[in-house]
Amino acid sequence: QVQLVESGGGLVQPGGSLRLSCVASGRLISTYTMAWYRQAPGKQRELVAHIDTTGTTNYAASVKGRFTISRDSAKNTVYLQMNSLKPEDTAVYLCKLERLPNGYWGQGTQVTVSS
Repeated sequence: QVQLVESGGGLVQPGGSLRLSCVASGRLISTYTMAWYRQAPGKQRELVAHIDTTGTTNYAASVKGRFTISRDSAKNTVYLQMNSLKPEDTAVYLCKLERLPNGYWGQGTQVTVSS
């Protein structure tokens, strides 16, 4: 049974930073591509960043240069460091373990960027 538990969300002012964490159990994250998605009210879920088994990372154009995805295999945890946050980054952020057919999702953590 795979479980993903996100934490680290909250309310932050524009220009601020947050670090999200996703702790996995039931699978070793180092053997899978791990991803962060986000979903804002009334919008489709979108891929924010992912890191594959080689450590190669990719980012959505909207967050490139501001967000960093990383993983700590010893802690079986993937992180999303978010800097220079903007109001348009407000969303529920979800962690995903990419495994066919549908992968595994966490429950999400709310990030609100507002003054």
